[in-house]
Amino acid sequence: MRWLTGRARALFVVLLVTALLAPVVRPAAAGDGHDVRATLLANKEFAPALLEGIRSARSTIICCYYLFKTGSGRTNLPRRIAEELIKARQRGVEVSVILEAQGRTNDRLDADNHATAAYLARGGVKVFFDSPSVTTHSKVTVIDDRYVFLGSHNLTQGALSHNNELSLLLDSPAMAAEIRSLLRRL
Repeated sequence: MRWLTGRARALFVVLLVTALLAPVVRPAAAGDGHDVRATLLANKEFAPALLEGIRSARSTIICCYYLFKTGSGRTNLPRRIAEELIKARQRGVEVSVILEAQGRTNDRLDADNHATAAYLARGGVKVFFDSPSVTTHSKVTVIDDRYVFLGSHNLTQGALSHNNELSLLLDSPAMAAEIRSLLRRL
């Protein structure tokens, strides 16, 4: 390796170690060892992907969000997500939404989540609140027991349009089953 310069030598070592470890390293997987196909959804990429997932849903959608704050404007992305959840329910998809409830009077988060819950419930969506004694900070949607949207995005206009957020779209029936199981316990 003397014929390699310092930078080339470092690159060669990295490639050699990578080649040696390649058979050992596997993609992230659910508990039963199934592979997970992951797509990064950064910032404004999340809302269009989630909307498409909801529109494509055939059997079930379960959502769990710390904050789901719908507005009234036509360009309000959380409102569009809520509308698509209602449309999914109307076409026969089983739709459930779990939201955080802090149980405090004059709490803005509770007011926003309850307003969204009322809108969704009028559209036939099942809405549940966690116990005020536990904070549910999850941000996840499971569609058709296969697709999982998981990450930092709350369903607010700021999170979907302005904030720096990172989420993943996972294609994994095994991971979807694990997450659904966890959500059923809330």
